[in-house]
Amino acid sequence: MALRLVADFELGKDVLPWLRAQRAASEAPGAGGGGADVLENDYESLRVLNMERNGNIIYTYKDDKGNVVFGLYDCQTRQNELLYAFEKDLEVFSCSVNSERTLLAASLIQSTKEGKRNELQPGSKCLTLLVEIHPVNNVKVLKAVDGYIWVQFLYPHVESHPLPENHLLLISEEKYIEKFRVRVAQEDGNRVVIKNSGHLPRDRIAEDFIWAQWDMSEQRLYFIDLKKSKSILKCIQFYADESYNLMFEVPLDISLSNSGFKLVNFGCDYHQDREKLSKHLSLCVFTNHTGSLCVCYSPKCAAWEQITYSVFYIHKGHTKTFTTSLKNVGSHMTKGITFLNLDYYVAVYLPGHFFHLLNVQHPDLICHNLFLTGNNEMIDMLPHSPLQSLSGSLVLDCCSGKLYRVMLSQSSLLQLLQNTRLDCEKMATLHCALSCGQGAQFLEGQWRQRADLNTNRVLSDFLKIIQWISENVSACHSFDLIQEFIIASSYWSVYSETSNVDKLLPHSSVLTWNTEIPGITLITEDTPLPLMKVHSFKGYWEKLNSNLEYVKYAKPHFHYNNSVVRREWHNLISEEKTGKRRSTAYVRNILDNAIKVISNLEARNLEPRLTPLLQEEDSHQRLLMGLMVSELKDHFLRHLQGVEKKKIEQMVLDYISKLLDLICHILEASWRKHNLHSSLLHFNSRGSAAEFAVFHIMTRILEATNSLFLPLPPGFNTLHTILGVHCLPLHNLLHCIDSGVLLLTETAVTRLMKDLDNTEKNEKLKFSIIMRLPPLIGQKICRLWDHPMSSNIISRNHVMRLLQNYKKQPRNSMIDKSSFSIEFLPLNYFIEILTDIESTNQGNLPHCSQGPPTFVLTSSVLPSLFTSVNCFLPKILLTYK
Repeated sequence: MALRLVADFELGKDVLPWLRAQRAASEAPGAGGGGADVLENDYESLRVLNMERNGNIIYTYKDDKGNVVFGLYDCQTRQNELLYAFEKDLEVFSCSVNSERTLLAASLIQSTKEGKRNELQPGSKCLTLLVEIHPVNNVKVLKAVDGYIWVQFLYPHVESHPLPENHLLLISEEKYIEKFRVRVAQEDGNRVVIKNSGHLPRDRIAEDFIWAQWDMSEQRLYFIDLKKSKSILKCIQFYADESYNLMFEVPLDISLSNSGFKLVNFGCDYHQDREKLSKHLSLCVFTNHTGSLCVCYSPKCAAWEQITYSVFYIHKGHTKTFTTSLKNVGSHMTKGITFLNLDYYVAVYLPGHFFHLLNVQHPDLICHNLFLTGNNEMIDMLPHSPLQSLSGSLVLDCCSGKLYRVMLSQSSLLQLLQNTRLDCEKMATLHCALSCGQGAQFLEGQWRQRADLNTNRVLSDFLKIIQWISENVSACHSFDLIQEFIIASSYWSVYSETSNVDKLLPHSSVLTWNTEIPGITLITEDTPLPLMKVHSFKGYWEKLNSNLEYVKYAKPHFHYNNSVVRREWHNLISEEKTGKRRSTAYVRNILDNAIKVISNLEARNLEPRLTPLLQEEDSHQRLLMGLMVSELKDHFLRHLQGVEKKKIEQMVLDYISKLLDLICHILEASWRKHNLHSSLLHFNSRGSAAEFAVFHIMTRILEATNSLFLPLPPGFNTLHTILGVHCLPLHNLLHCIDSGVLLLTETAVTRLMKDLDNTEKNEKLKFSIIMRLPPLIGQKICRLWDHPMSSNIISRNHVMRLLQNYKKQPRNSMIDKSSFSIEFLPLNYFIEILTDIESTNQGNLPHCSQGPPTFVLTSSVLPSLFTSVNCFLPKILLTYK
């Protein structure tokens, strides 16, 4: 299953054993043996009523006398407590307890038993009571009406000091919501009583609504009312000081005029018509800490051959409507669509038919949503009974009395990643799996040192993802798997460090997706942005408002890209070749940035790396690193208002060093699989199949980073070149060098010159390599190779430098032949020119400090001179004339 369910609470395990123990303790010695049977009957009536903000769960059951008993399970202490008992055979409809457990509000339905009606309040169908329970004392009737009433205490904080006033919401089937203010006082020590119970102040905060939802965790009330046949979604936020504000209103393009009255998450509603539930509309609001606001809607379904559902991404300003056809639909569907809040995702689930994970943060491309169909174990693990999606990824199964914490299963997603064949499913599954552990942060040293089993499990799964990528780099045709992994993992690694960073960094390497997703169709429409009713925002509302402002004004995307870095890097390389580089301070600052990145990378990996990446000074890669630091820092400073400059600098270093770290881990995974060792760093060995496999991985990494213009870890190009020399024939090797697949570094070429002897084959290789080196590196390498060929190259380069600015000077046409031993006038003239130039410029040449150079016609110099004459013969003859 793509989801993992962890049971936080079970009536059968957390409550029933305690009830049995209580009953056993109360049984007098020698009493009748019917206690066990009574307990089994009690278990049948045992059910969950409500869950409060602090996590405490209220449940009810009927004892052997038919009395209604209220109990509370404390999620912190994992202890049970009896709250109250009604000595009447009533049916509990709704219940809530205040945070101090001194007041109990309950709505009860009078029932008829054996033809006799319980007359707690004659002439009324539903009673709403407020009870003093610390200790048990007065009972006040709040409502006695024919319609249903739901109750809910407000919780200003999860843990707070006792307040003199409690606030209670009453939600009526007559389509109004009232807030009662209940003042309490302590008498006779700890006894808590209601003050002025005859008249409790109340406010009507909503009316004429047709749908409402309670968010217990954030203390928000969402409701929809109809204005001129338009559905208007509104939200009221309740604060710690017991005040409240209407936060926003937004029109929704849905029809609710004939849908009837419905409430969501006001306790467990056991009075819904289960037979009609599957065809009833589903509507719920989901938020998360990043400022997202989604409305999930599925209309009434008359036939099950085709099903439609919509998600209003209010924080993005658009709606997506999905339609899918169902196969093998039975004549009777027992359950409708279930929407689940999974923080960064919303799950849409229909047992036995489909499972759809919708990306809340980045809903633009359909390929980032995972859509699975069929009746298999990957999508058919959730309970088939109706589920309530609560705050914080909690799901309550009222029928079984179980509370689950639902989360994405990284191991199951990895299994799906390995088995699926569709590129769209690979893309979506990869993003889902990375969001589970938020990417590369689990590769940090501090996480490695923790003994937490869950963290170790997530880390293990993440390393398995890397291993799978290293083995399947060519598995996807619609996108580059390495690019997608690097960009997505780097994004998740810094995602939680500050708000709005998700708007500034790319989360995917794919910008468009035009391929259809099998089994589903999509329509995208713009949605009006909500009208905010307040002007000062904090917490979630500040983030939501930031998202809305981004939608309003950010026409060009704010996502960072390396286009400026690419242009500036090419300029610096060109300046280096021409010798006209700009100010030294500018270049030094860029290189200092690169040093900081490398130091940050090394600090995160205290253990030695398996892959022998040499810590060399690759100037071109360091320029790229430093430029990326500079540009990304400027990008953040422009758009992250109010964030300290020092924090931004650290974020940039973290992002780039984690990006490099990911490349290292992909390489290490392949290195580990093929069991390679550091001896291959020598050139005097032949390449194996394992080395060729690693060379192929490195080539794909190089292609991926070149396309995105990302830096590579220090030593990457050297190791890549060494493996290329081992594995490729000479003509293929030279082709890779000429096409830029292999980048020659000074370290790699130096090792090649030292490790290989001067056989005919090696000489050909060395000469071919030297001729392709940049001039500055070539001059150094030629001096390391004691060979006539290198002397030839040195001489040619020296002559070229001498003649670069040579101008013809008047001279005696008669040449003194006695000083030359060669009867070839052009060569004699050429030697004379070179001697005169060196004599004139010896004070300006770097090597002149070792004494004035002279051309002595030895056997080792003659070949070089003849080659030089061949190269410069046209100019020599022109001068000689």
